[in-house]
Amino acid sequence: MTQSSVHQQEELCDSQIKNSAGGFVWKVKDIDRLRRFLCLGSANGTFYVRDEEKFGEESVKAVTDLITSGKGEVVVEEVVKYSVEGRVAKPNPLLLVLALCARCSDTNTKNAAYNALSQVCRIPTHLFQFIDYCERLSGESSGWGRAHRRAIKAWYLDKDPQKLAYLVTKYKKRGGWSHKDVLRLCHINPSAQEGIDAVFKYIFKGFEETSRLYAENENETIKDVMNFLNAVETVKNSTDTVTVAAFIEEHKLVREHIPTKLLKSTEVWGALLKEMPMTAMIRNLGKMTSIGMFTPNSQEVTIVVEKLRSLEKLKLARIHPFTVLLALKTYKSGKGEKGKLIWTPNSRILDELESAFYLSFKAVEPTRKRYMLAVDISGSMSFSGINGSQNMTAREAAAAMIMVTMKTEYNYQVMAFANEFRNITHIMRGRSRLEEVIAAMTDMQMGSTDCSIPMVHAMENNIPVDVFIVYTDCETYMGSLHPCQALENYRKLISQKQNDPSLKKAKLIVVAMTSNGFTIANPEDPGMLDIVGFDSNAPVIMSEFALGSLSGDD
Repeated sequence: MTQSSVHQQEELCDSQIKNSAGGFVWKVKDIDRLRRFLCLGSANGTFYVRDEEKFGEESVKAVTDLITSGKGEVVVEEVVKYSVEGRVAKPNPLLLVLALCARCSDTNTKNAAYNALSQVCRIPTHLFQFIDYCERLSGESSGWGRAHRRAIKAWYLDKDPQKLAYLVTKYKKRGGWSHKDVLRLCHINPSAQEGIDAVFKYIFKGFEETSRLYAENENETIKDVMNFLNAVETVKNSTDTVTVAAFIEEHKLVREHIPTKLLKSTEVWGALLKEMPMTAMIRNLGKMTSIGMFTPNSQEVTIVVEKLRSLEKLKLARIHPFTVLLALKTYKSGKGEKGKLIWTPNSRILDELESAFYLSFKAVEPTRKRYMLAVDISGSMSFSGINGSQNMTAREAAAAMIMVTMKTEYNYQVMAFANEFRNITHIMRGRSRLEEVIAAMTDMQMGSTDCSIPMVHAMENNIPVDVFIVYTDCETYMGSLHPCQALENYRKLISQKQNDPSLKKAKLIVVAMTSNGFTIANPEDPGMLDIVGFDSNAPVIMSEFALGSLSGDD
């Protein structure tokens, strides 16, 4: 190493401050901690694929500090922006922050939070989770004050009657809450809109009583609502799959409307398939195959093929290539990762899923950043499954994500490393298919892993890099220089050599695909991110991070 190490108690650049332990770090603003939390579910620079609501005190404190400083309405604006633009992997952080704003003592913040409720809570699942967070934050009090009741009422009353009927029948109960519970607690009154009132009566009195009450009503809106509710009830109580299939097609019913006993019927699934969204279709290919729906040259196979070949549908559904690849690997395996479901894959659907993997690259927007992609090629990368899918090895997942960058970005280098470093960009650029990239990586196995090597290599060779991404399958061996310090050294030296101030904000993403308890990120450094485990949400996080959306430089 030609560059001497700089001790962490020595200042690297003017933008650093001294922390309580005497080390120099980058101070993260509360608004940046908020953005991290909204996107990652934590404010300390780590995204855990399988963590369930382990929200740290520092995340909540960042929100409360912003509210206390008079920026509560800004917090709500950020929540709405991240929700509407689909910039989060999971909705729960958004809902918790909105609940914190709704439960604060600042009137303007509280009003902003409740006014944003319908934008953020677009489906009942989100509404129920928001209510649950508000209950927890209220402590011993009931939590159902006037503003809270008014906002919950508005969520229901502002809906189109037909849309509300669809939502309350698709999402009946979630997390211990039901629509009846919520409407009773918010003291709902009869609605001026008779269609809405019919839905409320259905929730409280059931279909038979509601049908009797509106039997003579000639209002067209009420007729439409009652026809839809009749279809839902008929399907729920029917054993005639032909009738059920007809109701599905006529009333655009979805899988959640169908009782489990009918989900072994090819007629029922065939009717569902016609209007099934792309993501739901991909998720249910195994189930539909297991019941024998995809016979050779069948109409159902044609529908699947046409959807998978549609760039417009892939883009509209915001399908990331990695999501398609996970579906391909699962479908090809012939079994679900959970449960006892097994199937024999349809060869034509397999081919189209693979084609959709390559087609979906066109739906990914480039960040136009300069990347160094460093992939761990130690032998263990070929053995372990990744968190999120045991059907895919860490090497396959790394190869897929490298392909995403190669096919969508303009400026990148691909490096293979373990205990040494090798530029393989020229090798990778000549390979357009996943199996070719995996084969090239397999031929270059090395020894142990040192995640500081990519930054050291770029520093020694004066390479401008906006984002370093390190793909590995295990906890990094720190080597003679901690990766955090290697990144700090790189920022200082290369920004000067290149006369490029933007390199002072060079970022590092370390993707530990199978590790638990893995972390190398300095929680005070907004330019470092750990991803623990790897699923279809991870690419969204990485893109947001690369664009600076989590560190205030977007």
